[in-house]
Amino acid sequence: MTLFEYIDWPCPSINGGTHDELALVFDKGRQHRLLVLPAWFDEANKLRRQTVEIMRRLDLSGIDCFLPDLAGCNESEAPLAQQTLASWRHSGTAAAREFAATHVFAVRAGGLIAPEELPGWAFGPVTGARVLRTMLRARAITAREAGKAERLEDLQNGARTDGIELAGWTIGAEMFRSLEAATPSGELVPIDQDLAGGTGLWRRAEPGEDPEQADALAAMLAIGIAGT
Repeated sequence: MTLFEYIDWPCPSINGGTHDELALVFDKGRQHRLLVLPAWFDEANKLRRQTVEIMRRLDLSGIDCFLPDLAGCNESEAPLAQQTLASWRHSGTAAAREFAATHVFAVRAGGLIAPEELPGWAFGPVTGARVLRTMLRARAITAREAGKAERLEDLQNGARTDGIELAGWTIGAEMFRSLEAATPSGELVPIDQDLAGGTGLWRRAEPGEDPEQADALAAMLAIGIAGT
């Protein structure tokens, strides 16, 4: 079995300078080096294992892979509410530079912060508005089941000025407003769910994995990287 390791990487801080965040890496100093930008929020939990399984297969194909944490996510001590789409985009660019990435693979909303100078792919790319809409609807449903009425329009209006908590994630007002207009990088080659086979793991209630889908995605990426 191939082994990964966790290392610290110097993530840009919102007030300047850097601070340490974790990165999961398969790094043997090889020619091809893939920056992996993960899914966000609740989808990050559902797709984390599958993302690592894809990286594991790419390692076996001779490709180094790097999965950096963003400020405010996972074990980060940085407050999520203070992060912005611009700060995360800056982090994506900084990670590409730190790990000397030659290519990028973005999963779902990860495509919103992919460095434009790198060739790469986006799996199941999604707009920022779609990310927010899914979580807003989930919050409204939960409120209704608890006997409270929360209108989507009211939630959106409040979030634009005061921020909002969605599915346990505290999203600041600036991040919310930016996400409403954010679209995936047009420089990335999209990989639709149907092409990868199986089902979208982000649609499941619990985290999971799909070995055959991981095989298919890793093969597509390995072939694409070898051809660039």
